[in-house]
Amino acid sequence: MSSEILWYANRATGAVCLVLFTVVVLLGIAVRLRTRLPGLPRFGTVNLHRTLSLSATAFLALHIAMAVIDGYVNITVVDAVVPFVSDYEPFWLGLGTVALDLMLAVLITSLLRERIGHRTWRALHWLAYASWPVALIHGIGIGTDTGTDWMTWLTVSCVAAVIAAFGIRAAHSARASRRTPAALLRTAEGARS
Repeated sequence: MSSEILWYANRATGAVCLVLFTVVVLLGIAVRLRTRLPGLPRFGTVNLHRTLSLSATAFLALHIAMAVIDGYVNITVVDAVVPFVSDYEPFWLGLGTVALDLMLAVLITSLLRERIGHRTWRALHWLAYASWPVALIHGIGIGTDTGTDWMTWLTVSCVAAVIAAFGIRAAHSARASRRTPAALLRTAEGARS
């Protein structure tokens, strides 16, 4: 395979990863809010989240493989797994490695969810929220398409969607926390009567 094909494949898989992981984050928030997507039963949202997570992980593996196989820039497997050790763009590549390591922790703990327990899994699953912006910054810093119109619009769209979803999630949590003390007070007053 020519270096040019590998370079295009690397760029394409990076952009696909951005879109897929954005959708995975959005679906994760939808699952947490118990949102039912049109045309799907409630468990369908969970299954779609899991399936797209695995698809995004596969594209991430392709993205990394293309970077390692391409001889134009010397990126090793160690560079892809150990943060900030690469000779090529150590900071930007290191951020991608940090995002990968966080995602691997999420993937492994998701596969072991039954063995480690729900509480531990859920605490570690929050790493997915940390990995998304780190991966985004990696792409902005090292991506050769950064600054092109199509990539700018894609990035802005993904960021806007995630910010909107987090806003909805925060508003939902705020409403729930305001309801809880009032409901507890009503329950306590009802018990006294």
